[in-house]
Amino acid sequence: MKWTRTQRYLPYSKWPTEYLKKITRQTADSAYRPLYHTAPTSGLLNDPNGFSYFNGKWHLFYQSFPYGPVHGLKSWVHLISDDLVNWKDIGPALLPDTPYDAQGVYSGSAHVIGERLFLMYTGNVRDENWQRHPYQNGAWMDQNNQITKLPRPLFGQPQHTTDHFRDPQLLEKAGRYYVLLGAQNAADKQGKIALFASDDLKNWQDRGYLNFTDQNLGYMIECPNLIWVDHQPVLVFCPQGLDKKLLNYQNIYPNTYLIGKQCNLTDGSFTTDQSLTLLDHGFDVYASQAFNAPDGQAYLVSWLGLPEIAYPTDQENWAHCLSLVKKLTIKNNRLYQQPVAAIKQLRQNQQQLTGKLPATSETVLVKNPGKQYELQLEIPADQKGTLQLFRDSKQQQGFKINFDTTQAAQLVLDRSQAGQQFAQAYGTTRQVDLTAQQPLTLDIFIDNSVCEVFVNGGEFVFSQRVFPLPATTNEITLEAAQEIIYNGRWWQLAN
Repeated sequence: MKWTRTQRYLPYSKWPTEYLKKITRQTADSAYRPLYHTAPTSGLLNDPNGFSYFNGKWHLFYQSFPYGPVHGLKSWVHLISDDLVNWKDIGPALLPDTPYDAQGVYSGSAHVIGERLFLMYTGNVRDENWQRHPYQNGAWMDQNNQITKLPRPLFGQPQHTTDHFRDPQLLEKAGRYYVLLGAQNAADKQGKIALFASDDLKNWQDRGYLNFTDQNLGYMIECPNLIWVDHQPVLVFCPQGLDKKLLNYQNIYPNTYLIGKQCNLTDGSFTTDQSLTLLDHGFDVYASQAFNAPDGQAYLVSWLGLPEIAYPTDQENWAHCLSLVKKLTIKNNRLYQQPVAAIKQLRQNQQQLTGKLPATSETVLVKNPGKQYELQLEIPADQKGTLQLFRDSKQQQGFKINFDTTQAAQLVLDRSQAGQQFAQAYGTTRQVDLTAQQPLTLDIFIDNSVCEVFVNGGEFVFSQRVFPLPATTNEITLEAAQEIIYNGRWWQLAN
């Protein structure tokens, strides 16, 4: 289907009920639909939003266009959880139904104030010439999960930005409210993080831009998040058009972070002595959202999708999903990400994997592991080989994880032979350098078309979509360039 602007922005009430039922069934029947990751019931799932802890529950929202796998008239869908793993979908939360969000409810955040949750989001508005007019809007959610929008925007677009002005993160520090927003500077069309402040959520002062770098970070910054991890400020954001001389990345747009020395929102300063770092080294992470829970612990969830990239499930009228929720810590001046502990509750039917593999041979570690599982593998130092997921019995297809724990010390993920191909213009491999002659640990989560790889306890994370061919036999194999000693465990994971 070739989508016109009229179709993309058709009011929800104009869509035939039977059409939505049809694509909902199509989505449910998809062989690629993940079962312990959040996926749309139909259409497009976009950025995670409003990540928060309120009224004894974890809350998470995501942008949705339920009528197709394209960016159209956006709304928010509401999820709640007791453990950050099992999420209940309680349906639409914010719909594009006011003059200040008529062309879409765009990304935003949530913050607990008193006994209510305050939602702040960008309203997308287009005039008769299709010129964008972004508004930053607010809404209150009560303890019954009932949401009431404010009748007027909190503020509009400042003169010093273009109409690329969105994705508010609401923070509270020392009795004042602050908002960080992704922005494009009007003067030079560079990406910036805008800063606003308020004493009462009603009257907002434009504080210019957050001062965190002198570098040109491209033409737009999206999805800024300021969190504190182990008492250090961390800035997570998505720069678009970033010069690859500043950061070596391959995805169309990277998701990045900076660990700061200190942050003062009063004067809009964030100081750091570190360079920009990739948040995720895989193929498909963008628009991550992080927040600090009431106990101070920082959590993060990501959109497993990329803007302007076609995915195989587009043909099935749905697209994208969310990552596992990850707990954040800082070790050795690096952000570590680990799945929350509650994921272990999904484990079933443990299988021990221990052995010694002769050189120039391949063995099946797990035959028919299923489509939802966790695999942990430990490789000693001075080993070299290839772990393959989604491996077929003819040894023609597989998602390769090439590891080298010798002096060369490298990890390379290769999806060039892992089923349906897409986004090939941005490369088919991703890699990181490891510490020479040190053991390697991998914790891998497979969920139909989702593959998340946690390296060395979360030192590196590779998150991606993989779409195996339907006829492919699903095996996990290990191949040795030299004799390999390995130790690991495999679990089937419940839906």
